[in-house]
Amino acid sequence: MNKHLPSPRYGRLIGVSLGPGDPDLITRRGWTALQSDALWTYPVKKAEERSYALDIVVRGGLDVPADAVELVFPMTRDAVALAKAWARAAARTAELLAEGRDVAFLVEGDASTYSTFRHLARAVRELAPEVEVETIPGVSSFAAAAACADVALAEEDETVAVIPAAYGVSVIDHLLDEFDTLVLMKVKPLLDEVLDLLEARDLLTTSCFVEKVGSPEERVVKDVASLRGEKVNYLSLLLVQNPKRARGELRRGCRKRAATAEGKTTAEAVA
Repeated sequence: MNKHLPSPRYGRLIGVSLGPGDPDLITRRGWTALQSDALWTYPVKKAEERSYALDIVVRGGLDVPADAVELVFPMTRDAVALAKAWARAAARTAELLAEGRDVAFLVEGDASTYSTFRHLARAVRELAPEVEVETIPGVSSFAAAAACADVALAEEDETVAVIPAAYGVSVIDHLLDEFDTLVLMKVKPLLDEVLDLLEARDLLTTSCFVEKVGSPEERVVKDVASLRGEKVNYLSLLLVQNPKRARGELRRGCRKRAATAEGKTTAEAVA
């Protein structure tokens, strides 16, 4: 009689958010995962290249385990090359999880915000749907950037949009009228074009550029016009505030309902 081999008992896939660069911004829950028995995996752009995520942990004083595994995610627009790289990374991760050990994937910033982790988790679940995924949240680059630049992302009823700058200046121009604050991620390829737009909109003085926030190479530039023609780092963003934005009337339904309820109670008391 043929006997079926038992299905593997998969470990958990854990996305460990590390914050944007300063190891002091790693949460306690993140530290707990890093110091557990979980196998570390970490992203690199090329094989045997330095990992920005791994560097954050090392600066925090942790030694890299001897069995830590790198996963290659190349920086390319070649769809075929990307698909092959993702397939290899997912297959390797599923293979490690099939050993029954938890796997911690190190993520710079926050694992739910413009992160490779969510894509990896989906790809792994396509291979092994029973894999349990845990996401440990972390400090996003734009939250840390606003803090180090001493600016507010939003106050009271203000609105915020976070978009990749690659959407282009026409989209950015439109959104400047729709939101009080724009966070433009990965601004490097379009920096000069964006600066031209901000100058035309008289928003240079209410904008701030932040590069590699939280890292030893962190840079904050308030005079953003001075960046014209400069080749900035890939890990850079612009915080743009539009204090002149025309806003529509807010609907404060909760306050109206509260006031109506209060009036009804008063009337009942008088009666």
